[in-house]
Formats: sequence, C-alpha cells, structure tokens
Amino acid sequence: MSSPTTAPLAPNLASAAAFADPSDARSAGRALASSSSIPTDSTDCFHCGQPLKAGAPFVAQIEGQARTFCCGGCQTLAQTLHAAGFGHLYGDITRFARPIDADARREAEPVWAAYDTPELRSQFVRQAGDGRSEVTLAPENIRCAACAWLIEQHLGQLDGVESVVANVATRRVVVRWRDASQGVADLLSSLADIGYAAWPFEVSRSDQQDRRERRGLLMRMAVAMLGMMQAMMYAWPLYTHEATIDPGQLQLMRWASFALTIPVVFYSAWPIFAGAWRSLRHRHMGMDVPVAIGVAAGFLASAVATARGVGEVYFDSVTMFVAFLLLARYLELRVRQASRSGAEMLARQLPATCERLAQAGGAGERVPVARLQPGDRIRVKAGEIVPADGVVLAGASELDESMLTGEARPVRRVAGDTVLAGCFNAASPLEIHIERIGAQTRLAEIVAVLDRALADKPRLAQVADRVAGWFVGTLLIMAVVTGAVWALWIDPSRALLVTVAVLVVSCPCALSLATPAALAAAGAALSRRGLLLTRAHALEALARVTDVVLDKTGTLTEGRFALVSTQTFGALDAQACRRLAAAMERGGEHPIARALAESCDLAGADTDHPTVSDLRNVPGQGLDASVDGCRLRLGRREYAAALSSSANTDECGHESLPGATEVWLGDARGLLACFQLADVERDQTRALLRALGALGVRCHLVSGDGVAAVRWWADRFGMRTAFGAVTPEGKREYVAALQQRGAVVLAVGDGINDAPVLAQAQVSIAIGSGAPLAQAGADAVLTHGGVAEIATAIKAARRARRVVRQNLGWAFAYNVVAIPLAATGHVTAWMAGIGMSVSSLLVVANAWRLLRIRATAREGAPLSAPESLPQGREGEL
Repeated sequence: MSSPTTAPLAPNLASAAAFADPSDARSAGRALASSSSIPTDSTDCFHCGQPLKAGAPFVAQIEGQARTFCCGGCQTLAQTLHAAGFGHLYGDITRFARPIDADARREAEPVWAAYDTPELRSQFVRQAGDGRSEVTLAPENIRCAACAWLIEQHLGQLDGVESVVANVATRRVVVRWRDASQGVADLLSSLADIGYAAWPFEVSRSDQQDRRERRGLLMRMAVAMLGMMQAMMYAWPLYTHEATIDPGQLQLMRWASFALTIPVVFYSAWPIFAGAWRSLRHRHMGMDVPVAIGVAAGFLASAVATARGVGEVYFDSVTMFVAFLLLARYLELRVRQASRSGAEMLARQLPATCERLAQAGGAGERVPVARLQPGDRIRVKAGEIVPADGVVLAGASELDESMLTGEARPVRRVAGDTVLAGCFNAASPLEIHIERIGAQTRLAEIVAVLDRALADKPRLAQVADRVAGWFVGTLLIMAVVTGAVWALWIDPSRALLVTVAVLVVSCPCALSLATPAALAAAGAALSRRGLLLTRAHALEALARVTDVVLDKTGTLTEGRFALVSTQTFGALDAQACRRLAAAMERGGEHPIARALAESCDLAGADTDHPTVSDLRNVPGQGLDASVDGCRLRLGRREYAAALSSSANTDECGHESLPGATEVWLGDARGLLACFQLADVERDQTRALLRALGALGVRCHLVSGDGVAAVRWWADRFGMRTAFGAVTPEGKREYVAALQQRGAVVLAVGDGINDAPVLAQAQVSIAIGSGAPLAQAGADAVLTHGGVAEIATAIKAARRARRVVRQNLGWAFAYNVVAIPLAATGHVTAWMAGIGMSVSSLLVVANAWRLLRIRATAREGAPLSAPESLPQGREGEL
C-alpha cells in the first residue's frame, strides 16, 4: 500500500481563500451531496480531487458505486473512511475545496505584485549572495507539522527555489531562491493556491495579525464555551431524569441542544475542518484529521438520532470537546507570541514616521519610514528612535544602544560616527545620512538570523514530525478497528461513542509541539540575553558539550591594549611622563599609540597638553619629537636610549610582565620611563570559567600568542590546559584530537584565524565584535552581554533537552494509557476532549518555563587556584 505522505503534490491545489463565506460553502456542499454518484470516467480523483494520471486509474467500489483514484494511497484511505462509517464526510467536506474565485485573485494580484517593486523589495528581501535572495514569509493557519510539510513541498517545486523551511512554533517560512526565477508575488500566489494566505514578515503587520488571530480565536472560543454551557444545561436532565421526563419535552431539549451545537460546529470548529481537509486533500495526515472526524461523527450521529427521535445524542460532548480544544490552542497561541526574540521585540519599537530634510539644517517633513531611501537626510530629535542605519552628518548626542550592543551606558556619537536603527537618542538632535533601510539594517540582519535558526529543523524535531504523521495514520486504523469490534461483538449502541473517544483522546499535537515549542522558547530566551543561534543543531550540540576550546585575544580578553604599569627612572614622576607620552602619541592610528594616548590622557585630563613640534615617525623604532622645546624619543628601548650617548640601558632595571608590550621614553639624559601595555581581561571571564567548571565542562586555552604570555594568562585565570603559539591549522587539529577521544567540543573565537577551529568543532560561538568571517561560520553569535552567557547557553541547552524529553515522554505515555482506556469504553467523548486539551497544555506550559533562563554565575566569582600547565613550544601543540 502506497503511503499518502509520499505522494507528489498536484499543481492545481484548492485555496482557503474561498472559505470566507460559509453560506456559499454550505450551498455548494448541499448541491454536491445531492449528487448520486461520480462516474468512473471522471477525470479527477474521488478522494483528493486531483487530475488522474495517464494510464489506468485505481478503481474501487464505494457504497455500490465505482470510484476512480489517482493512486493506491487515496483508494485505501477512502475505503478505510467508508468502512468506518464516515463516507458522508465526502459530501460535507467538498465545500472546502472550492478554487479561488477569479475576482478575488484579480484583486489580490496587484497587492502581491507590489512586493516585487524596488521600494518594497528592499524592505523585505535579503540578498544571500551569488544572485540569490531570501525572504521570511508569515502565512496564516499553520497548525501542525503537516502544514509545514505541505508548504515546504509545494514551494520547493517552484523553479529556482533552493530551500524552503517552515517552522510551526513561530509560524515563519524562510524561502531562498535565484533572483531571475521567482519573485515574492509568485511565492505568495503559490501559497494561496494551497490555502495559506501569507505576506512578507513585517513587524507592524505581524502585530496586527497577532491581534486579529487572538480576537478571532477568542470569539470562536466564546461561542464554543457558551454553546457548551447551554448544551450541558439541556443534557443534564437527560442524564439524571430521562425516565421521568415527558417524551415531547425530551425531544424538545434534544432539538434545543442541536440548535446550540450548530454554531459551535460550523463556526467555532471551522478552522479544524479546514485544516483537516487540507491534510486529506494533499495526502499528509495532520493532527486536525482525527479531531475533525470525531467532531463530525459525533455531531452527525446526534443529528440523525434527534431527527429520528431514537438513539443517543452527544451534543454536550461535542461542544465541550471543541471548547476545551480551542482553549488549549489559545494558550498555545499566547505562548508562541510570548516567545518573540529580543531583536523582534526591539523592532516593534521602531517609529512609523520620521522627519526627512530637503537640505542641511532646513525644515523637514514627516514621512513614513517605509518611504526612506539610501541617501536621504533625516533629523532625529531627543527622545526619538533612529529609524535606519546611517552616519551622523551634524550634531552630537548620547545614544542608548543597549538593546543592540548590551552597553548599559549611553554612547556619545558625533559627526562621522555610524548609528544603527533601534538606538534611542537620549540628548540632542542629530542629522543623519541614511545608508541602509529595511531588510538591509543591522537590526533586520539580527532578526533574519533568528528566523533562519528557528526555521531550521534539528534532527530531533524531524524525527518527532515523522512520528506524529505516522501516529495519525495508525490512530485512524485503530479507530476503525475499535468501532468494528464494538459494533459486531460488544455493544453496537456504544460503537460510535467509543470510536469518537478514541479519535478525540489521542494527542498528536503534543508530539508535534513537544520539540519545536521547547526549542523556540529556549532560543528566544537566549536571544534576549544576547546569544543568537544561527544553526538548527546548536541547542542540541550545546547540551552535549564536554570541552570548550577558547581563544585568548578577543574572547577571554577584549583584544585592546591598556596601560597597566608605568615605571620611572629619572627625575620626572609617572604622571609627568604619561603627559609627555600622550602628547607625542595623540592622533596616532596604531593600536598601541591609541591605547597609550587614551591611558595617559586620563592621568592628565585636567592639565594643558604639552606643545609638540618636529614630530618624526621612524618605522620599526618609534617617535622622535620636540616637546615643550625638549627632544624626546618614544618607542623601543634601544631607540629611546640612543638619544643619550652616555646612557647605560642595563642600569634601568624593571619588572617585566609576561605578555605585556613595553614602550620606553627617553631624552638626552637617558631613559625616563617604561610604559607596559597589555590586553584587557573581559569583565566576566572569571565568571565564565567558574560556571563552566561547575557544569563539568573542561576548558582549553589555545592561542596564537606566545607561550610565555599564554602561560601567564592561564595562571591568572586558573586554567589547567593552555597552549601558545598555535597556528589556525594547529587549533583545528587540536579540536580534531579531542573529538577522536570522544569529546563534544564547543569552540569560541572572534578572529579570521579562528574560522577553521569554529568549523571543526561540533558547535561554535563567535564573539559579535569579531571578524565577519568568524561570525558567518559560527553556529551562534554573542552580539551583546558578557561572555558568561556562553555558560548560560550550555545550561539552557541542557535544560531544553530535559524539557524536550519530558514533553515527548509525557506525550507518548499519555497516548499509550489514554487510547486503550478509550477503546475499552472507560473514557467518554467529553472526558477525551479534556484529556487531549490538558495534554497539549502541559507540553506548551512545560516549554514556556524555558523563557525564564537565569545566569549561571555572578560576575567576578572566585576561581579555583591555578594548577600546572602543560609545556608547549613555539608553533606546536
């Protein structure tokens, strides 16, 4: 028997755009239901409605009529449904299959085409290189893994589309394609063909859709709750005093329950039927299928019993089940909307309008931010948010960049400085030249990285999706077998009720949501702490990390020089020597020159700077200048001492710091001072190492710096394993050696020379301030926050792994226990509805706990005492 899930998609698929008018749908359903038969020469498949393939079709007798099918999977499924007594669904559900109305498509096409105009395209489409484009779409009505599979398969068949990844938890679809082959309009039109209204993801429109979705679901749930309470009111006398109630009154209460259940089934449960029909039509079992069958069977059987005046009615169970199911979906919706990334939450704060200037200092006009173009000049007043990336042309102000960089203090920006979208102007007006807008801004890049990471499906999620699809198919077979056994051998009067209970009590949604809900919540929590996951497997790998390989410069240290020691040898004190050095180095571009000038300026900020003239730079040696009329040299020891013919440099003894760079100051009398500059330790380095030790993770310091310098830093940090003078290839080989011994390695770095080791490790994190090449190859990027967040990420990943296992364990255990109880008649339909809803809620609530992730260690926590280091040699491990 061929599998329905592997059958190819047909090109002309039905659209949900036609579902808007239920009255028209019901009329079409009645007309189709009145048809007595479908001839065997029909050109469409009886089950899915797709055109029959060339060659002999599959033919089977259904209710005494010869029906044609496009494949064995459709034939088998149709026979199974009819054998279970659900053949009437083909007459009722046909109303969902109306094609898109021609007028509606003509009305929508100009809207779709607008997204391919240069103005809107720059807002939503990202360039992925090599003539490829990428866009994030936000389709409606994604309910389960079957929906995601259908979208991926359908869009993946379009010419030029290279990858499609749909995520159930975030309801985002990331599509990458070759520019010449498709446009955004083609993608949106193609999604509409299979019943999913969609648009390019936009924060403001996403907000509107969130509110509209909440209102719609609340309205459906309110109708279901009201119908449930009223139906229970009429059902209660039937349960308790049926024998004493007048038959006429009894029948009146049944008709009242029927009338109250109609809006629950045809309005509140409408999305369930629509989702089930999409799954059946495209031969992929989604979690709405058994639910829709259970609701339809319970309602129709009760309606027939009411019309005949004989038999049991289950209106109360149907309404209660729909109400509880919608409650579970509403809570799930709130969790998903609460799992927004920190960057997306920031994007919601971007202004809708800004002040655009026609000329410098002139009057401005308020225009929508969407109309800005690169090259425009805008004014951002105090208290406003920068709407796009650009360069300051005029003015000076303090900007709050904390949400982008993690820097808590406002940063001063003056003419010539770069400013980013999302920064808050805290002080004075700025005139800004726009350079990047929309999808090209740094903020949009961060959101895109998160979308790609959330859209990618890790191995565990893929397995869960496959299991959920298999589970639904198995459940339908079990329901058929259960109904047949009860009808033939146990109690025919209860066969339908037991069958409905089996369909309803199962919880495939818990299986489908168990993994993506937990991963989405953990990823959102980490993004708010400054760690962006860029690869799907990052969380899984982080949970298994046993060893962390750390670079020194830019990772454990800030990668910038600072003055750590001043030793004097002449008549001048340390402050006077620093003032002279700062005067000579002021304006220099070398990192050491800038560090020396900045450090010395701090010491003499309140005094006048000396006058420097005749400044000369001697490559490889240092500076020679006249300072306040006195000739000075600043640079290498021998160079500074050579200004005095009588100076004996050996007499100037000093204490050398390993890893420090020495800069000497001398005049005609001899050496005056030795300035020692060293890299600056990151604030949270010690907290990171202590937290990793507490997690049982082994730390390795592998750096390209000299052996002595690396040993000094390792002693300072208390690290057991450290190697210096290691080449980029040597770092990669070191990680490979650890992996051969069974280690799961996390590599952390920031430079281009770290790219090989980041690629070799099972999981890697790049420091956000580092080289773009390192960030591009990393599985996660630390955009802001302290390095201690690396340990927090490992802890969060382990917690997420536990939550996923708990969710999957609960989902399997619940179904293993609940389905046999329902099959043996111990669970009624309304009890099954509560059980299914509670099961889904537990899975979602358990994942929700991951949104609250705490730091693993406090900054500045003490480290254990340093231990002996392995002896390394220059250039070797």
